[in-house]
Amino acid sequence: MGTSAADAAPSRVTSKDDHGDHAMVQPAKIAAAHAADSDRPNTRALPPLASRAARRKRDRRRPLTWMLGLSDVVMLAAAAVAAEVTVMASAAMSPWNLVLYGGLALAIMAARGGYRQQLSPSVAKDLHMATLATAVAVMVSATASAALSSRPNGMASAAALWLFSLAFVTAGRSWVYWTEHATRCRGVRLRRTLIVGAGVVGQVVAQRLLADPGVGLVPIGFLDKEPREGTQLPVLGASWDLEDVVQRSDVEHVVVCFSTAPDDVLLRLFDECERLNVGVTVVPRLFERMPSRLTLEHLGGIPLMSIRRPNPRGLMFGVKHALDRVVAVVLLTLVTPLLVAAAIGVLVSLGRPIFFRQPRISRGGQPFDMLKFRTMTGRPEERGESDAGWARRQLGEADAEAGTPDVDHRTRVGRVLRKSSIDELPQLLNVVRGEMSLVGPRPERIHYVDVFQDQIYRYNDRHRVKSGITGWAQVNGLRGNTSLADRVEWDNYYVENWSLLLDLKILGITLVSVVKMFRQVE
Repeated sequence: MGTSAADAAPSRVTSKDDHGDHAMVQPAKIAAAHAADSDRPNTRALPPLASRAARRKRDRRRPLTWMLGLSDVVMLAAAAVAAEVTVMASAAMSPWNLVLYGGLALAIMAARGGYRQQLSPSVAKDLHMATLATAVAVMVSATASAALSSRPNGMASAAALWLFSLAFVTAGRSWVYWTEHATRCRGVRLRRTLIVGAGVVGQVVAQRLLADPGVGLVPIGFLDKEPREGTQLPVLGASWDLEDVVQRSDVEHVVVCFSTAPDDVLLRLFDECERLNVGVTVVPRLFERMPSRLTLEHLGGIPLMSIRRPNPRGLMFGVKHALDRVVAVVLLTLVTPLLVAAAIGVLVSLGRPIFFRQPRISRGGQPFDMLKFRTMTGRPEERGESDAGWARRQLGEADAEAGTPDVDHRTRVGRVLRKSSIDELPQLLNVVRGEMSLVGPRPERIHYVDVFQDQIYRYNDRHRVKSGITGWAQVNGLRGNTSLADRVEWDNYYVENWSLLLDLKILGITLVSVVKMFRQVE
């Protein structure tokens, strides 16, 4: 089977972040329902056929698109009522104009893909579409109202209608997505999914679908003529068995990963899925370099994809770094009392020095001294804050405590500082000095970087940007004893798809997490 370099990336290396210890989540454990098949990884036994009652129930269920359509209709009507109540009744648009407005807004959202089936629906993705649709619809209806009637203050009514519509539609879609995600996590409305290609990429896709039922796809097995050994789900056949497997296993979706099948076979597989009314999703080749900003053009019948990648040395990153310093200064001013209290606590419990300085690697492989409050007893350069047992064991270094659990050397004050992440606040000084960013990949120690760059696929790519206090990997749960290979993958996703909006999203999630941690400490 042809594989990319990502297939060879070792996933056994784990990393322990500065924020604390968390047990590593193994997505494979979620596949316990398939344990009988996993003992016989290459079995041809098919899952039981769904009953007729189950199929009728599935056919009667409301798809997400219907719920979105109903929500938009209700919210646009509510926005019209709110606009009429807010402005004078004499200034409100006529009922016919409101019908024109609502119908046009729904039509534009439908034309922009607002009611398409999505694997990971998000309000952030819909915001641009909703803004455009409601703005165009309100301009057309307001123009028609001004041309056909002499009502005063039409602009005030149109502005109110647009603002209420945007707020209500966004709120309605948020509720629909939250409800759908919660329903999927309970195991309802999941689409039985077949994965073509049982290689490393296919198995990773299966693991992540099992770990995140909110996507709505539950993998039941693989199609592959030459599967790898030790697949977690049963291999149900080869590409020519597609129709038989789809019909007998009630398959509703197919994910095409890397396979040994030639291109003409895969193209026939697409045609077969279309004939069987089965959805298809494809993992593209060179997926490691596929950001969300793509331009698709055609040269005759050949599609050409132009990739628009962020430039870490460009103007927008310059704006990011300037904003980093401004925000860091403001935050330092706001948390000064907290910093003083933490410093006094460290001074009383550990004495001097108050700060722990550790060489780390940032953008371009440049070292810098990252600051933290001391939280452990003993000399920092010889005790847990400068080195960690997990990393020494990963590197095969001698360790006096090898074979025994790591000893907790944190002080009582240190435990509070670690649990609340207050020990990380001095890194705002690193941001002010331009050594770090508020958002970016977490920096690693120098001697670990020297080893990990040879062990972890694309490890050095994360050093294209400045390291950060928080990052995309951290807010997605990749902290503590989690896979370093997965963490690097998420870090590189952040680099490839960076935007100021993504930074704001990460900071917002981080703020929510910090508030939760403070509540736990209390």
